[in-house]
Amino acid sequence: MSGSELFDQLVSLFEHTHRVLQRRAARSVDTALVVRNWLFGYYVVEYENAGASRADLYGKALIDRLSASLGQRGLKGTSPTNIRKFRAFYEAYPEIQQTPSVESPVHRRRDQIQQTLSVASAPLSVASHPAIEAWTASLSVRFQLGWSHYVTLLTVADTDARRFYEIEAVANSWSVRELERQIGSGLYERLALSRDKAEIKKLAEQGLVIEEAADIVKNPYVLEFLELEERSAYSEHELETAIIDKLEHFLLELGKGFLFEARQKRFTFDSDHFYVDLVFYNRLLRCFVLIDLKIDKLTHQDLGQMQMYVNHFDRHVKTADEAPTIGIVLCKRKNDAVVELTLPENSNIYASEYQLYLPSKEELRRKLMDWAKEVAG
Repeated sequence: MSGSELFDQLVSLFEHTHRVLQRRAARSVDTALVVRNWLFGYYVVEYENAGASRADLYGKALIDRLSASLGQRGLKGTSPTNIRKFRAFYEAYPEIQQTPSVESPVHRRRDQIQQTLSVASAPLSVASHPAIEAWTASLSVRFQLGWSHYVTLLTVADTDARRFYEIEAVANSWSVRELERQIGSGLYERLALSRDKAEIKKLAEQGLVIEEAADIVKNPYVLEFLELEERSAYSEHELETAIIDKLEHFLLELGKGFLFEARQKRFTFDSDHFYVDLVFYNRLLRCFVLIDLKIDKLTHQDLGQMQMYVNHFDRHVKTADEAPTIGIVLCKRKNDAVVELTLPENSNIYASEYQLYLPSKEELRRKLMDWAKEVAG
């Protein structure tokens, strides 16, 4: 290797190291902001819980005066609106990881709260307030998203749904915009409608865990990101082209572990040619996933055709150490009775509806509540 090439490598190493640590520094600043805001919310809640009567500072009066005082001392970002967000943030996330040396603030006894507040009223420093350092360490581990992510998560009222979106945002490195899109599309509700009671709880505790074929199927899939103009019908070619053009977002809608392989994948029996609309590989399940698009109502012929595609991949494409191929037929209208009569039990073929625009979240919630009542009843 020449001296010039070695020098170029040295420059590249400097550049790469700088960028990595720059990103880490930015992330550290954002984490510190989240921790600060949680602690601010904690201080407000504990002050109110310590017995501050309505004759003293309480509620709106407390927040307005607190904001004015903090502003006079030069603390940025402490408007009344933001302080209310801090309080809501703490109330939504009251539990933090325990540390060996310091008791979690939310487990303090009522008679200790006043002492905490009197110490906190002094100029804050690690020396005068030794718990802050330990709390910060615990909170930095607990909160792995940016403040804008948590502001967005606070718009989700249901605790289980909010926890699900937090887990998924961390695991998939969702931007704030992507997090908003997934919340808006009712991803949690759509997944919950396809699962039993135990599986719904697992969604809130672990996020979307891909363990079997059924885990990757949503009903409906939401294709609003394709940004198609609203009209009565689209051809399969138009839908396929739009999905390919927006493939990165479509993979996010599909779920974890998807790799794109081909569009219009051709195979031949004798002189007849057949084409699979979209072929993916899921590295978590270690299997091929075939998707066929149908512009209207699902028929038994559509399911039979997908069965043929799946059989071909299982017999001629997949290797012995790979899992059986999964087939998904995306259709505008699905008839559950046709699916049940056409497919055998434990089939690896699924039919799912798609929507070109966001579903009504109220309708999704209503369906989920009706489903829960049926299960409980």
